[in-house]
Order: sequence, then C-alpha cells, then structure tokens
Amino acid sequence: MTSETVGFVGVGLMGHGMASNILKAGYPVTVIAHRNRAPVEDLVAKGATEAASMADIAACSIIHICAPGSPQVEAIVSELMPNLTPNAIIVDCSTSDPNSTMALADGLEAAGFGMADAPLGGTPVQAEAGELATMVGAPDAVFARVKPVIAAWAGAIVHMGPSGAGHKMKLLNNFLAMGYAAMYSEALALSEKVGITTNQFDSVIRGSRMDCGFYQTFMGYAVEGNAEAHKFTLTNALKDMRYLEAMADGVALANPIGNAVKNSFALAHAAGGDGAEDYVPHLVDYVAKRNGVTRG
Repeated sequence: MTSETVGFVGVGLMGHGMASNILKAGYPVTVIAHRNRAPVEDLVAKGATEAASMADIAACSIIHICAPGSPQVEAIVSELMPNLTPNAIIVDCSTSDPNSTMALADGLEAAGFGMADAPLGGTPVQAEAGELATMVGAPDAVFARVKPVIAAWAGAIVHMGPSGAGHKMKLLNNFLAMGYAAMYSEALALSEKVGITTNQFDSVIRGSRMDCGFYQTFMGYAVEGNAEAHKFTLTNALKDMRYLEAMADGVALANPIGNAVKNSFALAHAAGGDGAEDYVPHLVDYVAKRNGVTRG
C-alpha cells in the first residue's frame, strides 16, 4: 500500500465493481454521482467518500474515469485540470479514440500531471470479482505508480507501451469481438433461412473448435433468451467501430472488414437499436428482421 488516494468518475456497470475492489485493497476512494445514485450509495456504505463536486475528485492523487467515449473523457479532464494536485495521474478506463488520448496525455504532462489509458477487458461480473483484464498505455514511471491500484481490480495487466497504446489495442480487441457478433448474427439469419434452427446451429458449434467465451455469452441471448447475457450496448459497439475506422484511416490502412462490421451495427442502431438496454447479442434480431427471418 502507498499513500495514493483514488478518485473515481463513472461508477456504473463496470466502475462500481472496480471502485469496490479498490476500497477492499485499502485505498481511500472518492466517488461522484451522475444519474444513478444506487452504486454511489452502495460504495459510500462500503467506506467511500462522496464528492460534492469535481474539485473534490481532483484532490485525489490517482483518478479513474469510466465514460462512454472520448468527448466525455475530454470534458471530464477539462473540468478536473484547474484543481488537480501536483503529480496527479488520470487513468482513462473508457474505450476512447487513441488520437484524443495522446493529445490529453501531452497536455497533462506539460502541466505537470500524468495519464494512463487502461481500457477494460471483461464483464460487469468480472469487475465485481476484481478479475478484469486491462491493456495499459503510459510512460514507465506513470505505469509503475498506477499498477498497484489497477491490480486491485484487474487480474491481467499488460503494459502495451506509451500513451495511447492501450486504447489502440482495445480497439483491435473490440474489432475481433464485434466482428464475431456480426458474423454470428448473419450466420444465424442464413441458418434459419435455409431451414436449420438456431438450436441446431448451436448444437454443432458449441464445444467445437469454433466455440469461445464470446460465442457463449452471445448465444446466451440467441439460444437461451437472456437479454442481459452481454451488457454492452449496440451504441457503444458502433462508437468503437467508428474509432477503429478513424485509427485505420490515420495510418492509410484499407479496412474493408472493419467497415462491414461497423455497418452491421450502424444498420441495427438506425433501426431502433439505440437504447440503453439494446445490447450486442440483440444484433441477431436486427439482422434477422432485415432479412425477413423468424428465428426458431
């Protein structure tokens, strides 16, 4: 343990479990409410302090941010900056645009602060258990300081390199995951259309070499009807694939498969899948409906 104090902005689906585990590790934690007070009240009951303003959060030495994307992270950092303590470090656990991340890191470093991008791998259940994975972008000295705190909520920590490297790797990771979701959805629509039911399809793929953890959570909805099998929204998936496209454009890389995956989510989003409870496995319904398919 060190004398670090931890601020946390964004104690939602993932942030609540992360902050809870930081508390369990013995760090003082200050949290701030947004819309949903329930997780804040639970964390306060466990020993956290509720901030009255962002200035209270800025008084902490290491500040975690879990936000929807780069625009929100930029706004939060801008609000924190005037009141940050010397040598404070921002840890962005969002899935953000690496170009934005690198610009924020440069600005913070010039002002005497630090930044680490530490996007998340895993589910809310893993967050509560302290078993998330993270891929970190940060200078060596910053990484050395934040690693003990991150170890409170992550079971697997990989230092990817300088600022922005974590977010670059996270976009690649999500490209694979969302690519699977798009392929599963299209395969199931075609399966039904040629007379093979979803259950029959699953009976062949499950347990085969094509099975994986993501397949099982995705099919938790497609087969079992569990609408919350993978609580990651179609909106966030589309945002991530747009960030991936921008990253590819930035290095003049042709990414036709990435664009196809993005468009699958864009079509679902435009067809009404833009709600807070429209999750990635629900893509199977939008692809089926677009093709006049009723899944059995």
